[in-house]
Amino acid sequence: MARSRSRRRSNFRPGLMLLALVIALFLWGVAQGSTDIRYSFDIPVEIHGVEEDLVVTDQTASEINVGVLGSRAALRNLDEERMKYEIDVSNVKPGVAEFMVDLGTIELPRRARFNNHSPSRIQIRMERKSRKEVTVVPDIQGEPIPGLAVAEVRVVPDRVWLAGAKSHVMRVAEVKTEPIDLAEIKESQDVSARLVVLGRDTVWAEEETPVTVSIIVEPVLPPGEDGIRLEMDGVPPAPAEEVLEGRNAGPGGATG
Repeated sequence: MARSRSRRRSNFRPGLMLLALVIALFLWGVAQGSTDIRYSFDIPVEIHGVEEDLVVTDQTASEINVGVLGSRAALRNLDEERMKYEIDVSNVKPGVAEFMVDLGTIELPRRARFNNHSPSRIQIRMERKSRKEVTVVPDIQGEPIPGLAVAEVRVVPDRVWLAGAKSHVMRVAEVKTEPIDLAEIKESQDVSARLVVLGRDTVWAEEETPVTVSIIVEPVLPPGEDGIRLEMDGVPPAPAEEVLEGRNAGPGGATG
């Protein structure tokens, strides 16, 4: 019995067990580090090289969805926020141009690679630039405060030049200012207002400076009053001198 116990003790080697544990942990770490993981995200599309006389009016995709395969360590070093897909249109003529998506220009960390992307091609429509002079219309909203009425509204300048894609610019007849609330107008004043151009990617104002809207207000008299002249029941008002005389006279017509 004693010999059996001593034999089991002699077979127990702590050093070998510790070494086996270290090797197991190492192999586990290698396996975790070498296993490929798939990660998907979107890369924005940026267009460069647009000629001065051209405008981009449409594109079939503004982002590319990509899938990346790589180890955990590689994906930890992936900086997706700094990635972008650039398209050079410097040699493109008016019309529709098609570009195949090639991700070879985008750098990835070591042991990481793209394994798929969508879309595989992007179409971009280009159009000639044009310009047009249009009327400025102030966007007046609300009602003036009680006791005031709007007598006149003027805009300086009352016409501005727009530029952009020819087919889009030619459809614009006028451009509005940003809204102006009459409830905030306490007296006649000049208001600086920006222009609101719909479709700013394809049409824009050549001058970005605000316009000046002059709002002239005047007091409103209560209904039925016109200074000291009164008109009641269809009877023409008496001359002002007679009205004053009547107001100064006491009971029975005495003037005191």
